[in-house]
Parts: sequence; C-alpha cells; structure tokens
Amino acid sequence: MHHGARALLLLGCALVLTSLFPPTQRARLSPYSAGMVAEADVIAQFGFDVPKDPLELERERSDVEASIPPTFNFRPEAAESVATRVERFFTAVDSAVANDNLAAVLERQSISLTAAQRELLSNPMVSGMIRRTAAEAAREILPRGVADGAQLREYETRTITVREADGEHSMVRASVLTPTEFFESAVQLLPDSATPDVQETLRVILIQFVEYSLELNIQATENDRDVASRAVPEIAGRVAKDQMIVRANDPITQEDRRELQAYEAELRAAGLLEEGQLDLWPFVGHGLLNILLLAVFGFLVFFFRREVYDNPRWVALIAFLVVGFFAAAALIARYDVTAYELLPVAFVALAVSVLWDGRMALVLVTMLAVAVGAQPPFAPRAVEVIATTILGGAAAALAVRAVRRRAQAWVFGALVAGAYAVTILALQLMGSQATSELGPSLAHAGGNAFLSALLAMGFLPVFEWFTGITTDQTLLEWADPNRSLLRRLSMEAPGTYAHTINVANLAEAAANVIGANGLLCRVGLYYHDIGKVLKPHYFVENQPEARNPHDRLKPDTSAAIVKEHVTEGLRMAREAGVPDVVADFIPEHHGNQRIGFFWERAKEEFGGEDQLDPDDFRYPGPRPRSKETAIAMLADSVESATRALQDPTADRVRSLIDSIVDVKIADHQLDDAPLTLGEIGMIKEQFAKVLSGIYHHRIDYPQTKHLTDSPGKGGAEEDGSAEGPTANGKSKGGTEEDGPGAGRPPGSDA
Repeated sequence: MHHGARALLLLGCALVLTSLFPPTQRARLSPYSAGMVAEADVIAQFGFDVPKDPLELERERSDVEASIPPTFNFRPEAAESVATRVERFFTAVDSAVANDNLAAVLERQSISLTAAQRELLSNPMVSGMIRRTAAEAAREILPRGVADGAQLREYETRTITVREADGEHSMVRASVLTPTEFFESAVQLLPDSATPDVQETLRVILIQFVEYSLELNIQATENDRDVASRAVPEIAGRVAKDQMIVRANDPITQEDRRELQAYEAELRAAGLLEEGQLDLWPFVGHGLLNILLLAVFGFLVFFFRREVYDNPRWVALIAFLVVGFFAAAALIARYDVTAYELLPVAFVALAVSVLWDGRMALVLVTMLAVAVGAQPPFAPRAVEVIATTILGGAAAALAVRAVRRRAQAWVFGALVAGAYAVTILALQLMGSQATSELGPSLAHAGGNAFLSALLAMGFLPVFEWFTGITTDQTLLEWADPNRSLLRRLSMEAPGTYAHTINVANLAEAAANVIGANGLLCRVGLYYHDIGKVLKPHYFVENQPEARNPHDRLKPDTSAAIVKEHVTEGLRMAREAGVPDVVADFIPEHHGNQRIGFFWERAKEEFGGEDQLDPDDFRYPGPRPRSKETAIAMLADSVESATRALQDPTADRVRSLIDSIVDVKIADHQLDDAPLTLGEIGMIKEQFAKVLSGIYHHRIDYPQTKHLTDSPGKGGAEEDGSAEGPTANGKSKGGTEEDGPGAGRPPGSDA
C-alpha cells in the first residue's frame, strides 16, 4: 500500500495532464499562432461570428463607460438652507457679543478664528457686512451649481447631466464650481476695502455652513454606464460560408488567429471537430509518454530523496504543485498559446527549493519543461517553451542559495526575470521569435517572475504548516535576537546567553563541515537553554562569586531544579510557537544523561545507591535523534569544559574533546543519531580548530597578573563539563553533568 499509493498518485497526475492536453484536441486545426506560416488552406464550412478578444472588449467597454457623463441631482433648497443657517449664526453672534460670550458660540459651531478675526466679528459694521455677503453668496452663487470637488475629479467627461424636478439637461463641467471656487467667488462679493482678515473670516464661516447644490447620483450614473457598456458589440466580425480564413504558406496575423480560434470553437460546438471521434491509441500513447516523463522525477525521489518519498504529505504537496503547474499551462494554451512565458515554473521551483533543496527543484523544473513542451498546444514551439521554462525555473531554484530572507522576495523576482530576459533575447537573436513578440514576451516574463516570487513566499508558511518543514527563512526569523525568548535570556540570564552564542558558533562550524544544517544548529542552540530564565541564579554561569544556592539544598532538589530547565524550556518554546525542529534541541542536547555531580552527592548523603531512584538524577531525554542535535550535545559539553580548562594548549584541548566524545559514546548518547565515526572525527577536528583559536595561550602581562592569579569558580558553567569542588573546596553545583566523571577536578572530564 505504501508504494501502491504513490504509484496511483503518479498515474493520477499523468491522467490529469493527459486530460488537460488530449492528443486529438486540435486534430482538424493546427495550433497556429501569430507569425507562423499556414500549413494548408483553411476554408470555413459554415458561417460564424468572430468574437472580440476579451481584453479588447473590456477595453472598449471601459472607454465607453468613461465617456458617459455623471448625473448630479440639483438641490434648489441648498441656497436658502445655507442662507438661513448663516442668518441664525449671526443672530447668535450678535447676542454673544452683547453678552461677551462670542468664544462659546464659535466653539459650539466648531469655528476657529484668530483673536484679530474674533475682534472683527465683534464689530457690528464688519459683522453685518460679512453677514450680508455670506447670505448673498448662498442665494446667488449656489444656484449656479456647486459640487464636491472630489466627485468632479472622479469623472473626466466634458459635461455632466443635471437632473431637476422638471427634467434633465447637460451642463459644461468647467462651469460647475468646486467649494474652493465658491469661497473665492463669495470673497469677490465683499467691498474692495475688505481686509484679508475679513475675507478669511467669511471663508471660515462659509466652510462651516456650505451645502452642495449639485449632488452626485451614483445609482443613475452607474445605470447609464452599465447600459452603454452592454451596448458595445461583442462580435468583431463575421466569416461567411466557404470563405477563406487563411491561405497555405501565408503568415498568420493576429486577426487570422482570432478567426481560427472562433472557427475551432464553432466546430467543437457543432460536434464536427475530430476530437469528437476519440481515437483510443493516440490517447494511450500520449498518456504513456506523460507517465514516463513524470516518472523521471518520481524515480529520483525514490532513489535519492527517500525521506521525501516516505512522507505522504511531502509527496502530496509536490503532486499538488505539479498539477497546479499543468492546470495553469492549460489555461495559457486555451487563451494564448504564444504566452508561454507565463508558465508559473518559478513558483514551483521556489517552493520546492526552499522546502527541500535546489537540486531536487532543478530536476523537477527540467521534467516540467520537457513535459509541457511535449503537449500538443506547445509542441510547435517546443524549443522556445522548453528553453524558457528550464532557464527561468533553474534561476528560481538556484536563487534560494543567494536569498535567505522571505522579505527579499523581490530579489527572487529580479533574478528570475533576468534569466527570462536573457533567454528571450537569445531566442530572438536566433530567429526563433518574431521581433514584434519581444516586447510582450519580456512583459509576460517579468510579470510572471515577480508574481511567482511573491506568491511562493506568501504561500510558503502554508506549505511549511502542511509539510511540517521549517525552512531556512523561518529559522533566520527565529534567530532574531529581538525575539521575546532570546531577549529574556539575554537580560535575565546573561551568562547563559553568552554561553549559548559561543556554543552556537562552535556547532554551526562543525555542522557545516559534515554537510549537516549549520543554520539549524545555530538557531536550535539559541533556544536550548531557554528554560534557565525561570531560575537563572541556580546555574553557575549566572552566579556571582561565592554565592551558590545549591549549597543549601538537598541533592535531589538540586537535580530537580536542573532538570526543570529542560521541561520548562520545552513548555516555553511550545507556548511561543517555536518550530518543533528547533524545540527538539531543548531535551535532546542533554539526552537522558545522569546529573552526575548531584548523584554522587546524594550517594554520599544517603549512604549508597539503594536509597535513591536513578531516574530522579537523569534528564528526561530523548537522546539526540538527528545529526544537528547530536552536534549540539557535543558542542555544549566541549565549549563548557574548555572554558574551565587550565592552560588551554592545543594538545590539551584536543585531549579534552576526545575524552568528552568518548564519554558520550560510552554512555550510548549518540546511538540514535545518524552520525558515522568518520563524521564524528571531522566534528572533533573542527571543534579543536575553532576552540584552539578562541582559547589560545595569552601573554601574562604584569599589570594584569593579579587577575589571572585569582581563584576561579572551578567547574564549567554548562552541561557536560566536569563539576566538583572549586578551588576553595565549595561545590559549585547548579551545573548540568551529562555523564560519568562527576566530581573530578575542573576540566578533567565531560
């Protein structure tokens, strides 16, 4: 059933592809395109109408709609309404001036005037002049026609239709006043002696009380435009019976191609197209070819990407992308087979490359290009279709290595568009493409490239959710130090944060050497000790000198606190939505190791192992199950132990690394991780190289000698390092012993 389900999925994809491009679809009419030479005469068997191109028809309708004047309702009552409101306002002003309460009246009307303007309004002569002018403007200017400027600017016709009670009439649009023009006309009614403050006061008052005498009738306007749009004929012309559509050996124009498409549609509707008499064998042969082409990629996944093959969700997503690509190709072939630059291969390539890798995406792109070029509508231009699709898809597949952030989707688009442009130019220079097609081809390719990049990056979170894959783009987002958990760690447990950065650098370098995911190692280790923020002072890297709370606790209590940072860290990661592949580092970097220091203390305190439960002194696990978490376990212990190492010479560092790795192997902590002995050797070598550069011997300058002579804390600050008594005999505790050797002198084991 496992293999059968995948075989059926392959067969289903091939069946869908064959049904989208049946081999007899154009048996009577060749898939002609503009610029090609007709192979034979095509004579109409009957008369038929040639519909307009949908884009041309839409353009004509838009032009007609734009030419229809908008309809405005005339409101004769607006003039008297404004005049009445102005008169009422000035009556209130006169009363307020008498009662020295002008400011309150202005505030109620939301009229804001300067002190000088309020002083003018308090003057009965000036107030009366403004009052008369405002009323005169309302009664004389508003009836001419004043409309909302925004509504006028929305339409570009020369005239407008004005609807009044007794009928409709046209009005020159330029004669309609906007509010600004109305206010300026009103100011012109003031005496020439009126000061700017008087003019501005009039404007402010009219702004508050103005009403439009012309009001846009949206319903009537849309009805008029709809009627005009429907009146545009949908037919571009008619072909009579026995009329010659194209002659053999003549170049086919766009008009010819449109007539051929209309003729084909009429033949199909009449049942006269040869596809009506389906020949089974061509269908079977075409279906078999599609199966073989799709099987190329299927066998690649089976033999070389077995983890993809075994995951039903991953296989389903790839099948969905393939079917979606061919469905888009079928739409393109239906409306314009020459626009093959619109094939969304970049969308598929980007999604597969980001989710898995560029090599798998490149093989998929090649298969899609050959398969679509083999379909009947695209076969006459197979070379151009295959070349453009492969090179555009390859650019998308390889661009992922150069762009690692989702926000840089425009860079994806630019790279893919550039690849398309160079390919199209090469085809044009070869003579495979007409010069007239160069501009549209470049426009199609550029739009397709940027749209595919934006859609791929937009759908990527959905694909990640469906497949359970965490991409490098998502990992980079979680590596942001401004993430809430990392910010808490840096502020509340700075010692742990510093250790985290060092271990992340070390693990990433080792992972890259063996071909593992170095970025995943880095991000996973950023979060591996996040649980320590809850009780940071119980861990030695965050403790001040000579202050260790574990000195006052029982060993089992201390062990429980140390274990708690794993369980609580995992809980915090889940609540924050940390991806599972990152959260796995929290329990797996400790595995199920024994917390050795507190185990030894407990044995001493309780008189042997018989009185103890070993599980109380072990981490909950699981052991590392991936290369990355195994590297994290080793790097965590090695980095901590090296910092506690006295006189860290290269030989001592190498010896310490060997000792730590041997302990992990002897404790079976790496049994579940897919690491080979050869890879472990490369990891140890990289650890030694990095740590020797960091912890090299330094010259003991006289002025700083007193610093280096002071006693250290003893023991390491992190997991896997040797713990035990410090120089002054006090146990540091609070560290996380991962294996045998607890209680030895600092740096002796890990």
